[in-house]
Amino acid sequence: MSDHGLQAALPREMYVDETSWAREREAVLFRDWFCLGRVEDLGIAGPRRAMSATVAGESVLITSDEHGVLHAAYNVCRHRGCQLRPPDQPAGEASSLRCPYHSWTYGLDGRLLKSPHAEVPDPSEFALHPVGVETWWGFVFINLSPGSAAPLDEQVSHAGAALANYGIADLSTGRVLTYEVAANYKVLLENYNECYHCGPVHPELSRLVPSFAGGGSGLDWEQGIPHREGAWTFTTTGTTDRAALPGLDEHERTRHKGDLVYPNLMLSASADHVAAFVLDPLAVDRTRVTCTLLFAADEIAKDTFDPSDAADLWDVVNQQDWAICEAVQRGMSSRAYTHGWFAPMEDDSLDIRRWLLPRLENADG
Repeated sequence: MSDHGLQAALPREMYVDETSWAREREAVLFRDWFCLGRVEDLGIAGPRRAMSATVAGESVLITSDEHGVLHAAYNVCRHRGCQLRPPDQPAGEASSLRCPYHSWTYGLDGRLLKSPHAEVPDPSEFALHPVGVETWWGFVFINLSPGSAAPLDEQVSHAGAALANYGIADLSTGRVLTYEVAANYKVLLENYNECYHCGPVHPELSRLVPSFAGGGSGLDWEQGIPHREGAWTFTTTGTTDRAALPGLDEHERTRHKGDLVYPNLMLSASADHVAAFVLDPLAVDRTRVTCTLLFAADEIAKDTFDPSDAADLWDVVNQQDWAICEAVQRGMSSRAYTHGWFAPMEDDSLDIRRWLLPRLENADG
């Protein structure tokens, strides 16, 4: 802590330097559990399905076998290294995985099934390189270093306790908003983790939740943040015709909660819906964001279901966030910038330094 009460933030190179970005990918993003999105939206629910996805630059295959069990592997044929599927190919029906180069064929569990005109004495030695895959509350998580991966439960435990009453596993997608942001993914995480910026950046949100405009200090996220008088959820009016989610306690029915699952899942919980943000780091200075609005299935089934009251507010707030994050990224790229400072109200228990720096140090050690 400095004598002026501010703490040094992460250094400039961790947001703009390609070498630092490569190190971070290898030491952190390829070792932690990485959220891909919702099972239902990825299209891999049910048996005999296959897709490819990119995790911070690495292409992976995700499959569902004949029993509906999920598997994942690097998108690399063991013969000559050709990709078995094009990158980011949407899910579709599949009975096996055939390499387009020489027709080596693999089961949906990664086993080598056929190697035409090439005798392989022990096919088990030529199985696809495995990738860890787990689900949590309807989300799919991937780990590119499954041999050394910590249990997913450890990574999601804080959010699991904070948002236990929202029944997120049983919610369904009502609207999806996608964005491409010209900023490092950590800028977005840091922005999400504080409300110091809410007053200047989010006038509509601050009118809905007046305490957000006060600099972000003293917010009781454990009990939730109250809305203005007469409002109880994140919509353009602060109310909605949708019922509150079942299972909420008396505070959660009128307050807002949020949590963060590092490295790339942000959860923002309202009484009638939950906004899930999945960050996809595309480059050191570029991030794709998928914002999925989750609602109770019985609300979505109604003929009158219209999520626009929530989606319209979220789109305004999101675009304000992404614009300011891009301004931060541009400023960080200046030769005048060495590192920023965290004010006391930004010193949250989920501070990015406490998550990232020990992982980099352990990798170096």
